[in-house]
Amino acid sequence: MSLVVKDLIVDHGAIRAISGVSFTVETGKLSAVIGANGAGKSTLLRTLSGLNKATEGTAHWGDHNLLHGKPESHVRQGVSHVSEGKSVVAELTVEENLDLGALWRRNKKEAAETKQQVIDLFPRLGERLEQRADTLSGGERQMLAIGRALMSKPKLLLLDEPSLGLAPLVIEQIFQTIRGIVDAMNLTVVLVEQNAMGALKIADSAVVLNLGRVAISGSAADLIADPAVRTAYLGY
Repeated sequence: MSLVVKDLIVDHGAIRAISGVSFTVETGKLSAVIGANGAGKSTLLRTLSGLNKATEGTAHWGDHNLLHGKPESHVRQGVSHVSEGKSVVAELTVEENLDLGALWRRNKKEAAETKQQVIDLFPRLGERLEQRADTLSGGERQMLAIGRALMSKPKLLLLDEPSLGLAPLVIEQIFQTIRGIVDAMNLTVVLVEQNAMGALKIADSAVVLNLGRVAISGSAADLIADPAVRTAYLGY
């Protein structure tokens, strides 16, 4: 299964947020979507997860049409979205948040096994299962958001700005964990990031958005080596 987006257009009223965007992400690969604020990165993810409506174009995860149906139907097809800063319930404990991620799964034994997998990935969460989410540090909360998304056993993970507001050492840890998840679980990941260099270092491929259009795309290694990309987006 691959994620295939073709000629995607998304309008917010009179404003065209996404304009003719096309790209493909192969199974088990991580694609970074980078670009300045207002480039359309978060809108792209929200459209793929069913939170925004597309104006034109197509987007498929295997045979599943991502532009039709509600977000819950996408989750059941193995698509999970971690939105920027909004993916944990502050009043619930760490364990309750994780269980919420597996709410629709009928096999409770498998859900319990997935929870143990998540705790193995994020040992700090295992130490804080009874703590409320609003008592966690920023990094721990981001781990919980990703962990909760993994509880639905996704095959396609859409991650929006996981490094936002975190300390450099924590960002490094989060990025390495994301790369580890891709490799260990054969997950396909679309990672939207302001931290362009950090994202490119762990990505297989990348898409640079500029004012809603694809400015350049290709392998992450090629983009890092491209002087024009380095100057415009990586700051050196």
